[in-house]
Amino acid sequence: MEATEILKHEHRAIESVLDSLDKAAEAVRDGRPVPAWVFADGLDFIRNFADRCHHGKEEDRLYPLMGERGLPIEGGPIGVMLMEHEQGRAFVREAAAKYANWTGGDAASAEAMADALQSYVKLLREHIYKEDNILYLMGNQVMSAEDDQRLVREFEDFEEKQMEPGAHEKYHAMIEKIEEETAEL
Repeated sequence: MEATEILKHEHRAIESVLDSLDKAAEAVRDGRPVPAWVFADGLDFIRNFADRCHHGKEEDRLYPLMGERGLPIEGGPIGVMLMEHEQGRAFVREAAAKYANWTGGDAASAEAMADALQSYVKLLREHIYKEDNILYLMGNQVMSAEDDQRLVREFEDFEEKQMEPGAHEKYHAMIEKIEEETAEL
């Protein structure tokens, strides 16, 4: 179905940033220099593209529709995904706080930032696997073609209301910039 393919496509973009942030965090742990902007841009991407846009579409549109079609929201796979979204947000808050400390002159916060980021990366990689290979397949079985087309329209509407004009272009350029900077780490 097209709606879940859109979300899977977004997962590939998110995974690219996860890979880059994982390399950057490992470099920080090893005492190798990493420009602070890599983490600033990575956190911006996570908060705005991965969470506000991507997770927002899942939480506000996809999961409720799947619930209407008979998949349990509480306690089932959707409940697990929602819990993992919250866990991810906690890791990102921690990473952002440690980033602020690190860039404010507290060198010891760099490793704590790396820890939080790598915890987030691990969580989200597993989360994406479960969505791509379990939850979306379940959703595709219970949703109709009309549901799918409605979701596609709702995703477009959601992005228009939640994201600034040109956001996709901005974040795809950001992905390329972060990838280039972390390629040799």
